[in-house]
Amino acid sequence: MSQELASEIWSELKRYVTTPDIAEAAETLVAVLIDNDIDADDIRDAFKNDADVKRALTSYLDDAEEEAEEEDYEDFEDEEE
Repeated sequence: MSQELASEIWSELKRYVTTPDIAEAAETLVAVLIDNDIDADDIRDAFKNDADVKRALTSYLDDAEEEAEEEDYEDFEDEEE
């Protein structure tokens, strides 16, 4: 699925999602796109006018970076032992 199609579908479905659930829905959308090998920059471009998706993407990337740092630290600790 192209990121442009996902953006169009999101725009249509978003109005049916209640406000408290929008953030979680956007996070799920971002996770599905990333899991289907859509690049973060392409997601940013396709959803440039959607604050909810941009926030979810930023959060996803921050979490992924933290996990990578934790893995690096754990690998470093294992090497010391």
